[in-house]
Amino acid sequence: MTQTPRRGPATRAGATPAGRRQLRRALATAAVDLFAANGYEATTVDDIAAAAGVGRRTFFRYFDSKDDVLFANHDEIVAEMEQVFAAADPAQDPVEVACAAVALVLDSYAAELDVSLKRFTLTRTVPSLRDKEVATVDRYQRVLARYLGERFAAAGDETASLRAAVAAAAIAAANNHVLRRWLRSGGTEDIAASARQAFALVVAAFQPSAPAPGAADDETGAVVAVLSTKTPLHEVVTRVGAALRAAEGRPPGR
Repeated sequence: MTQTPRRGPATRAGATPAGRRQLRRALATAAVDLFAANGYEATTVDDIAAAAGVGRRTFFRYFDSKDDVLFANHDEIVAEMEQVFAAADPAQDPVEVACAAVALVLDSYAAELDVSLKRFTLTRTVPSLRDKEVATVDRYQRVLARYLGERFAAAGDETASLRAAVAAAAIAAANNHVLRRWLRSGGTEDIAASARQAFALVVAAFQPSAPAPGAADDETGAVVAVLSTKTPLHEVVTRVGAALRAAEGRPPGR
């Protein structure tokens, strides 16, 4: 009697690191497509799982809720940013390093244009997704501030914590400005060129300098800048840089 050859066990989806990344992206793509086609509220976790070819339990092994699936690669990007920091030349300007790290966010959006445009529309119309996006940007900013604070402190900067917080905010603002402008253009603008221009403004505003001779010590090290949310990016960076230079006793433009 002829016997049918027995097959070896099938490789389970997500059994390897590469497989897990692929499955996370498949779930994210399925979710974005369903949200765009049927509406966010009308789409269920079961719908997303079925569209990705997996079960409900598999979905919850990767995400806590359908809000999370829209930012599936967030943890990966943070890990890649940390790798950029670890590999950076200690002699390199830390603000330049931080700009290079956060540019990974732009790269991830540019690599998936269709998903990025749909996600942009969703975050503008679904409040819970907008809140999730804000939390994601905040985490990027905190990662930047931690790295910059360590580098500034190692260089002997007495205002390291303040400078790091302000620089991280400026870098995040530049990144968001470039990203949103690119998304509004439908992905037609040169995102890399826009990023170089925006990050150059930030780097120029935070060039390190020695305190002016005889300058009085500032016990609080606080600098407060009040700006409208409609203030253009280049003006935000210029004013923040001027405020920091004034706090250090440097004349404007230096």
